[in-house]
Amino acid sequence: MVDVAIVGAGLMGTATAYPLSDNGHRVRLVGTHLDAEIIRRCKEEGYHPRLKRQLPEGVQPYYVEEIGEALAGVQVIVSGVNSLGAHWIGKALAPHIHPGQAVIGITKGLEAGADGDLVILPDVLRSELPEGVRDQVGYAAVGGPCIAGELAGRRQSCVVFGSRQRETAEMLAGVFRTGYYHIWTTTELVGLEFCAALKNAYTLAVGLSAGILESRGGVDAAGAYMHNLAAATFAQSVAEIGRVVEIAGRSPDFAASAFAASAFAASAFAASLPGAGDMYVTSVGGRTIGLGRLLGLGHSYSEARQIMAGETLEGAEIVKVMSAVLPRLEARGVLGAGELPLMRTLIDIIVHAGKPELPLEAFFGGRGWL
Repeated sequence: MVDVAIVGAGLMGTATAYPLSDNGHRVRLVGTHLDAEIIRRCKEEGYHPRLKRQLPEGVQPYYVEEIGEALAGVQVIVSGVNSLGAHWIGKALAPHIHPGQAVIGITKGLEAGADGDLVILPDVLRSELPEGVRDQVGYAAVGGPCIAGELAGRRQSCVVFGSRQRETAEMLAGVFRTGYYHIWTTTELVGLEFCAALKNAYTLAVGLSAGILESRGGVDAAGAYMHNLAAATFAQSVAEIGRVVEIAGRSPDFAASAFAASAFAASAFAASLPGAGDMYVTSVGGRTIGLGRLLGLGHSYSEARQIMAGETLEGAEIVKVMSAVLPRLEARGVLGAGELPLMRTLIDIIVHAGKPELPLEAFFGGRGWL
């Protein structure tokens, strides 16, 4: 039996309480400053209003003001905040963290480093912890296709737990794994996080086809959709994710790894659960594919953001990060000017209010690909 604190009472953070509770662990659910009403309902009714489910037995809710009490004596901390909260949760944990604890993040996102490298969110969180403790804590992240409502409903789900330390990933997998929550492990934490974050951006591109279809009158009398366009965009997305992971393989984080030597290995990783698998489930529905549809209809990003007020648009945030990083990667000679044409289109749409026009002839390396 393990004591676990989940910080962030949103959908996915709370959903992780179900396998933990089913495994007999003691779980403490801590809301952020944005979760006060959720925690109130959880305390008074044992009911989560966004998941629309009763909390599993034994889960104790805490307001953010009670975070010190909630974190006392726990062995595992789940970071359940969104990508914009990575610095916040690091600062919130800093006074309470102690050596030997493990922190596992469910947040999908990246930050742009000053040198042009992409920084994964576990490293952002780590940077906010006290220097004397940060190197004595285990860091991990979850990637792969997992809808919160399905996990809370105990539907079959397959994910990957990643950590730079194999023993940390394996320990956490043992804590969470159930007959319906199937977990693989990897030490390629950076590659896992790149896939988890980038698929949100590329799902926007897949969503463009639905909006483009609507803007042109919708399904015709013969029942023709634009699934061909969406599928080609999906395939190009997976290829581009693999290319970014390959570039990341040149960083010290991938020293002696397969990624550092093999473009094929990076592409295979992107084509597996962390990349293609996760992007498929994100493309089925939700705010990310919905934003892509609005952009495909011709709305500017600022207009779409107003329509979707109150939603966290992590895919768009990743596109903004990539807009800052790509010129630096080109300047360093690790990325060609014609590479990642789909990401460049997304940058044009999100950052520069460009039109939703997909560069199909540039997909798959151009016409010389085959």
